[in-house]
Amino acid sequence: MTRRTVRIAMNGVTGRMGYRQHLVRSILALREQGGLDLGDGEVLWPEPVLVGRREHALRALAEKHGLTEWSTDLDAVLADDTIDVYFDAQVTSARADALTKAIEAGKHLYTEKPTAADFAGALALARLAAEKGVKHGVVQDKLFLPGLLKLKRLIDGGFFGEILSVRGEFGYWVFEGDWQEAQRPSWNYRSQDGGGIVVDMFPHWEYVLHELFGRVTAVSAEIATHVPRRWDEQGKPYEATADDAAYGTFHLEGGAIAQINSSWAVRVNRDELVEFQVDGTEGSAVAGLRGCRVQHRSATPKPVWNPDLPATHSFRDQWQEVPDNAEFDNGFKAQWELFLRHVVLDEPYHWDLLAGARGVQLAELGLRSAAEGRRLDVPEVSL
Repeated sequence: MTRRTVRIAMNGVTGRMGYRQHLVRSILALREQGGLDLGDGEVLWPEPVLVGRREHALRALAEKHGLTEWSTDLDAVLADDTIDVYFDAQVTSARADALTKAIEAGKHLYTEKPTAADFAGALALARLAAEKGVKHGVVQDKLFLPGLLKLKRLIDGGFFGEILSVRGEFGYWVFEGDWQEAQRPSWNYRSQDGGGIVVDMFPHWEYVLHELFGRVTAVSAEIATHVPRRWDEQGKPYEATADDAAYGTFHLEGGAIAQINSSWAVRVNRDELVEFQVDGTEGSAVAGLRGCRVQHRSATPKPVWNPDLPATHSFRDQWQEVPDNAEFDNGFKAQWELFLRHVVLDEPYHWDLLAGARGVQLAELGLRSAAEGRRLDVPEVSL
């Protein structure tokens, strides 16, 4: 077996998502399984080089996982000709500049989203990458969740007939940080630092809707800051200037309508933290992170509205679970594998910076829709 090493500069791995999902559950998991099998007796071996601003944190991570290379000097790392791929999981406000440097240095790049603070910046990145001829990918992890893979299987199999509508519920209660520690960093709640649930979640909803149901052609949104006062990592109170809840309606190519509520100020009364209900002429489904339940037209009951009598049955029990029929790997790792194969084998890959720009565009238009109180068209994006 021939080993082919790919050196990956990983910036932002001291943060929660960069560390848990990208470093530990993706790159290190690939190493633990012996690398990525490329076929024909060749295996890809990912070699991470940790990058960040906090020297002590990088050193601690490297020692914990038996890694030898880390740096606080991004420019020096990008100037290293042995680095093949640059990965970015920094805070949003720092991302576009670092990605631009990586593209100019000729590195292939893979990045979290949003790719930039505004649509113009995100589109400029996509155009620069195309001009420089580097390969590029944007994390679109929810497409690789077991629940949504099952949902796609239903769509591809024609289960729904004509899809009429999509209803999404996402969110959970993020503690304010005074009497219980918050589960999310404080910058998420400051608009001046790139925070806000629209900026965070609308890029996700764009690619989920685009890939499964059709391009978003129009958006209308209402946003709110339901919890205006929070406490930061040092226990100091601060004013929450960013939106912590968004209520969006998305018109899709083909005529279906999607409604998705996103909130960090909601208590969970559903099976999973995110659920999508899809209704079609032939059947319906409810998909979450892992599970997916269906109800076909032939098995749909006939409810009768009568508020004077108690319900004698459970509506949930009338749905059928969709079987796994496959083994599902970690979604972040699955997409990393596809991107690395794209880099070394030139296999097709379309979750790129242009797709990332569409997500930033939708977030920007969602915020503008809320500010102006009207529905806005979403133009098609191209290089």
